[in-house]
Amino acid sequence: MSEIFMPRMGKRLALLALALAVLTPAMALQPLARGPGHPLADVPGSDPCREFVARLPNVQAPLCAAAQLKPTVGRSVQGRTLYQRDVVAPDAKLRVLVVGAMHGDELSSASLALHWIQRATETPSNAHWRFIPALNPDGLMARPAKRVNARGVDLNRNFPTPNWARDAKVYWEQRTKKDPRRWPGPSPLSEPESKFLHDEMERFQPDLVVSIHAPYGVLDFDGPGVPPPQLGRLYLDQVGIFPGSLGNYGGVHKGMPVVTIELTSAFRTPLDAEMRQMWLDLLRWMSERVGQGMGGPVR
Repeated sequence: MSEIFMPRMGKRLALLALALAVLTPAMALQPLARGPGHPLADVPGSDPCREFVARLPNVQAPLCAAAQLKPTVGRSVQGRTLYQRDVVAPDAKLRVLVVGAMHGDELSSASLALHWIQRATETPSNAHWRFIPALNPDGLMARPAKRVNARGVDLNRNFPTPNWARDAKVYWEQRTKKDPRRWPGPSPLSEPESKFLHDEMERFQPDLVVSIHAPYGVLDFDGPGVPPPQLGRLYLDQVGIFPGSLGNYGGVHKGMPVVTIELTSAFRTPLDAEMRQMWLDLLRWMSERVGQGMGGPVR
């Protein structure tokens, strides 16, 4: 019996090996799936916290789990899901969009966004908050982490500001000397991550955008209205506008005020007390702006 069984098994193994030899090259040539239908994005049990806790400074599992991040239709170049969390106050009068880790090597920015989700659940003030803690997960999870996305594009130079085709190229070539960390991409919104944020701004219509970065230790502001003088120990220092930047697109072109937070370190968060003070200062400034006519009933 064994003499009959072994040759049959040998034939089956040979056929299996032949099939793998044919299929493997074909599979290797297939591009990584992208877009809403990515098959690995939302498999049962998928959890962004496993990667976030392992990667981000000052982020423990309970904090990330409490954030209750929800998958969106957004995908990165490499097919990672973009996650968000909405926190809505009962008397919300403002829509506020908070974005972290647009640059993947600014790890602390994603951490602050996750800490602020906790603050929003405790003191949502008068706002409907929408948090996107990690807009550039491919850069964030790269080893080492990268400012740019998986196609080498600086997402904060990829937004459709006026005269982008002319100005972005000139700025990159002449001002940055073709710094690869600041390549604006082949065209505005060429990247799925910047396209997702652009479309999210159109859907959500925020009264305020808060973009978290590092490590310059200042507070920047673009758009109409009076900027916040400080958030915690970060003081206002408006550094100018750049072709394709979110501040230029949202604040100057679209009239959506954009507060840009530059933390002092890309790899360490501020102390918990400092993050709390920054949050309280932001709420105080927002309440003053509501009194000046910013915002209306959230629909």
